[in-house]
Parts: sequence; C-alpha cells; structure tokens
Amino acid sequence: MAELIVKSSAFENNKLIPPKYTCDGDEVNPSLTIEGIPQGTKSIVLILDDPDAPRGTFDHWVVWNIPPTSKIEEHSIPGTEGLNSAGQASYMGPCPPSGTHRYFFKVYALDTKLVLHPNSTRKRDVEKAMHENILAKGELMGLYKRDK
Repeated sequence: MAELIVKSSAFENNKLIPPKYTCDGDEVNPSLTIEGIPQGTKSIVLILDDPDAPRGTFDHWVVWNIPPTSKIEEHSIPGTEGLNSAGQASYMGPCPPSGTHRYFFKVYALDTKLVLHPNSTRKRDVEKAMHENILAKGELMGLYKRDK
C-alpha cells in the first residue's frame, strides 16, 4: 500500500495544535496538504480521532467522498460529513478533559466513491465500506493540552 504524506501549515507532526483549531478557539479544521495521491484515486477519506479519550477513542471528524485533491482548506467541509462521537455531522476540535491527548488526522486514498446507507454515518461504517478500496494512507498527529 502506498503512503500519503499529510502535513498542515498550522502545526508539525507530533507538535502542539494551535488553540484556534480546538474547543478553546474558533474550533475550525486546520488546512491539510496531501502528497503522493496515486493515480486511480476516486475519493479521499479523512478521519480525525483521539485514542486517548477516557472512554475509548473519540471520533472528532469523519469525512468521505472528498474529491482527490492535494489540499483541504481551513474551515471547510471538503466532502460528506459523518457523525462524530458527540453525534454531530461536523468538525469537533480537540478538547481533552485532562492531560495531553494525541489527535490523528488519518487520510485514505480510495479507488472508489463510497455509497453508504443514510443511517451509516459513523466511523465504523466508513471504515467497513472503504476496507477493500484503499490505495494509499497517511496520517498527521497533533497534540493538545488545555490550560486550566
């Protein structure tokens, strides 16, 4: 499987995410650049999750059927949004209850567009639908700790 290189002009891999993109700021998604998208890519999937959440992984953003592109703009809805762990179809910025959490921006290049049942809008549904269709993947990890 090919590897995508995912970067952001807002923060570097394994570095702090600026408050602007969190619940302590404007709570808008940061811009992302994607390098290495293979030929034959029909769509992109983006999943933002926090594996350090107290009750297990918390899904902050689930987006599919993003047109193949090398840039996802800040404060945008680049494709079809699914439900985050709060039950909202939108971006939810990092907001750890305590300590420093890791936030993974996972990007997948697919050889198809996903057709999901209208009620199938959670991360597990997207992951199941894309399982056999991944051409390449990559991720960017950011950190966030709230000042209290």
